Amino acid sequence: MIIPLVALALVFILICVRQVGRINIRIWQAMLIGAAVVVATGQIPVTAALRAINLDVIVLLLSMFIVGRALEDSGTLEDLSFRFFSRAGTMDGLLILILFGSAAGSIFLMNDTMAIIGTPVVLLLARKNNVSPKPLLLALAFGITIGSVTSPIGNPQNLLIAMGGVKNTFVTFSRWLMLPTIFNLFAAYALLRFSFKSVFGPTAPNHSPMEITDPKLARISRLSLIILLGLIGAKVAIVLSGLPFDLPLTAIAAVPAVFILVLSGRRWTIVRRIDWTTLVFFAAMFVLMESVWRTGFFQALIARWHLDLRKPGVLIGVSVGLSQFISNVPLVALLKPVLLHVGATTRDFMALVAGSTVAGNLTILGAASNVIIVQNAESREGHTLTFLEFARLGVPLTLINALVYWLYLIII
Repeated sequence: MIIPLVALALVFILICVRQVGRINIRIWQAMLIGAAVVVATGQIPVTAALRAINLDVIVLLLSMFIVGRALEDSGTLEDLSFRFFSRAGTMDGLLILILFGSAAGSIFLMNDTMAIIGTPVVLLLARKNNVSPKPLLLALAFGITIGSVTSPIGNPQNLLIAMGGVKNTFVTFSRWLMLPTIFNLFAAYALLRFSFKSVFGPTAPNHSPMEITDPKLARISRLSLIILLGLIGAKVAIVLSGLPFDLPLTAIAAVPAVFILVLSGRRWTIVRRIDWTTLVFFAAMFVLMESVWRTGFFQALIARWHLDLRKPGVLIGVSVGLSQFISNVPLVALLKPVLLHVGATTRDFMALVAGSTVAGNLTILGAASNVIIVQNAESREGHTLTFLEFARLGVPLTLINALVYWLYLIII
């Protein structure tokens, strides 16, 4: 039981330190080391490790990387970002658009998708305005995480809770979580504005338009984006209408990606330029977390402490804390059957949604979308957010977020 927990601690240390001697350790390398340790020491059989890798998640990310790469390589992403962000007359306005734009996008596109699409956009904005990309990357990460709280398809753990745990999902999520989420987005704005006074202020941002670099690929990538949004709309309509079939998220992502690969003559260039290291990170994370899960350590802690999960404050606190160690999706998979067994109410499930999601603001490892943002920024332009830089703002923001959701859930 000890080795997987030691491996998990090692991963956290390597991500915090990021350097051993003269060797720089990247996030995906740290996670791969942890996974290699548990496999090499026999803590999880190779066959079980392979089964632990969630292929749906890998396919979804791979597909979205293809769509995102086509949008960027054609110049379409820069053109669309100019059209959206040119509405900002000041750097303050730009911060608000990043926060609320990424939050709105994560409601329908899922948090990981917004992280894939949004990272190159904020890096471009940072270059144009000659500012550090770190505050913009933080705004993107916080906006995506907070915004995804309000949607049953905003992130994987919400989808897991919505299936069989909540009725009238879109209406229920909005009724219970929309108002505190809006408040928390303004809290994120205030924290970022105060922490980066030299970046965000009345200064007018640079909104110079960008030219489409590859018109043919631009047409294909635009059509793929329309297909993606159309399929998402179809999924929402299916859910709302209560039809007896579903449109899998993997299919929603894979169809526009295949569309690009079939029609584009630059398919192999697009594939080569995909951020493969992020996919390695996720595969390794699934293996390590499955090994940690098999120890039963965290399950035993919940039982030993006799935690009353029917109290919103307790449930939010447990969700935020344990999500840092076993990830939010395994955490929800653990707690959902417990809540169903004790006859949990809608309020209880909404507390689980809020806690397991805003846990992503605490540390880089709190949400997969954070990792995607940091990995993309590192691989594209060499920019990064360290563990401590993220936590410096993430810890107080998470405390504020958790407090707001707790107060709202006990009052409403």
